[in-house]
Amino acid sequence: MSACIIGWSHTKFGKLDGEDVESLIARVAVDAIANAGIEPKDVDAVYVGHFNEGFSRQAFPASLVFQKLPELRFKPATRVENACATGSAAVHGAIHTIAARKARTVLVVGVEKMTDLKGAEVGDTLLKASYLKEDGDIEGGFAGVFSRITQQYFQRYGDQSDALARIAAKNHKNGSGNPLAQMQKDLGYDFCRTVSDKNPLVVGSLRRTDCSMVSDGAAAVVVSDMDTALAMKQAIVVRAAEQVNDFLPMSKRDVVAFEGPELAWKRALANARLDLLDLDLVETHDCFTTAELIEYEAMGLTAKGDGARAIHEGWTMKDGKLPVNPSGGLKAKGHPIGASGVSMHALAAMQLAGKAPEGIQLPNARLAGIFNMGGAAVANYVTVLERLR
Repeated sequence: MSACIIGWSHTKFGKLDGEDVESLIARVAVDAIANAGIEPKDVDAVYVGHFNEGFSRQAFPASLVFQKLPELRFKPATRVENACATGSAAVHGAIHTIAARKARTVLVVGVEKMTDLKGAEVGDTLLKASYLKEDGDIEGGFAGVFSRITQQYFQRYGDQSDALARIAAKNHKNGSGNPLAQMQKDLGYDFCRTVSDKNPLVVGSLRRTDCSMVSDGAAAVVVSDMDTALAMKQAIVVRAAEQVNDFLPMSKRDVVAFEGPELAWKRALANARLDLLDLDLVETHDCFTTAELIEYEAMGLTAKGDGARAIHEGWTMKDGKLPVNPSGGLKAKGHPIGASGVSMHALAAMQLAGKAPEGIQLPNARLAGIFNMGGAAVANYVTVLERLR
């Protein structure tokens, strides 16, 4: 790939009172451009990732960045949406635009304002990322979709509630060191393992600590071609960027096999000419702890049904052989739908540049993998990043 990430910015995730989609877009756009060391006039195109199937009344955000940066007026700006993988869809759109030589520098913003809705409305909105003809009446909304996947996984491979609790505990421990995270508290394994008033069952076997949180937030990256990047103060190379989509109905596929994520990982690693363990870290899509567990298998870290081994043996801890979600992941960092994929790219780029928040920075990281998923393993994006210098 010829594209590089040369700048980034990231709001804190959580309940951001007094903010709206417009203010969040403006904040990260201005900061990312400044971080890249360029001027607004240098941006050739804009991509905005925004899920908004009912989270915000403002459903046409592509040109909102012009409000704060009028220098961008008359430049192409496109809103991108692909369920929970919306942010990565926007990043990949920028990468492909640069590869097609339609732009040299592209601004990518991911944004969502979720907390204005009440709980039931949030659930109804998120459920639109499933196949409503089959799942429209499922108990628990989108959590019910992953509860069904969890139960099928347990039926095939045995009860893995302990592994899910250890994944939750890992990510909350990591998130405790991330000032950008929505929850900065090390909950501990015992709390995550035990069903209690403060950690109740949400649906099926999923506890509250197994589910990502409702969040507001935004992130942005500036993507450029290689020639431009070589003159910049920082540059993170895109070694590979792959998208694999699968059937939307769960009834048409083996929902615990995560075949789409597996194929996306295989293609990305092959195109990058790397093995999985060449990577120094992975930011992966842990919308539910079950997702991270199965993603260990999809990325090739373990065999099918053996994902629990990776967490039980500490492989995915910050000091393990493949740290997974050193940021705290969606589980602790938060999951503002349209922003999540851009956040993953921004935080992975920070890691490789040695500029991540001190509490989550890994030593000497040079290669990172990112997996962002829309729906239940339907829209699957893998990106491999490498520090240029």
